Amino acid sequence: MRSKLGQHYLIDSLVINRIIASASITPNERVLEIGTGKGALTKELCHLGKSFEGYEVDRDNISDTLLEIVTARETVHLGDAFKKTPRFDVLVSSLPYSRSTTFIEWISQMEYNRAVVLLQEDFVKKIMATPGDRDYRAISAIAQISSEFRVLMSVGKRSFSPPPRVNSLMVLVKPKTKLTRTEILKIRRLFSLRRKKVISAAAKLGIILHEYGFAGDRRVYSLTPEEVLGICGERNADTSEKRERQPHKQF
Repeated sequence: MRSKLGQHYLIDSLVINRIIASASITPNERVLEIGTGKGALTKELCHLGKSFEGYEVDRDNISDTLLEIVTARETVHLGDAFKKTPRFDVLVSSLPYSRSTTFIEWISQMEYNRAVVLLQEDFVKKIMATPGDRDYRAISAIAQISSEFRVLMSVGKRSFSPPPRVNSLMVLVKPKTKLTRTEILKIRRLFSLRRKKVISAAAKLGIILHEYGFAGDRRVYSLTPEEVLGICGERNADTSEKRERQPHKQF
């Protein structure tokens, strides 16, 4: 383990097989893996789709991963995928827990078909929290606006080396509404005032409520994801430019 990177390597073959089965990769799809680690998932993923692209931030792991790469259609980059905009259809990842929030914000801006990821159990509870809950935060609204989540299975500590201190969940993610970076920042700013009344929080942030003015006397933490999008979405901005939103298929 590279302690400074918070890495716990997936070693459980049963979990790996379940991830591969859940991803349901077809021969015409582009596959992306974020955090290739020692290559345990990579060797199962790299030959399944039309192309494979992997990202790994730890230089010491790249040589291990490259041992699993056998054709020109497979590429592994040393770098942070969250600073890039790769093109992919299916994403598979066992992320360091410290990158979970970054992952949700990043994937909410991407075009893709589905993702299968391992996330910390407590973090999944946070992104699936409902309005008014203690754990309902900006990341909850961002996650629920942009994506549909389905928990596939629990993954215990012994599935990793070294074992983490907490349990994980395998989650299937499908896109719903693509967000922009501006919208994400507005949602963050709105929830920085989560205990204030919506009308005062919006005024402080320079947000015009328009048709969501009826929510003004409520607290920010009580807003539904749809109301948050109505308040922070680009269609609510003081500009003539309107953003086209494409609906995605639901589960």
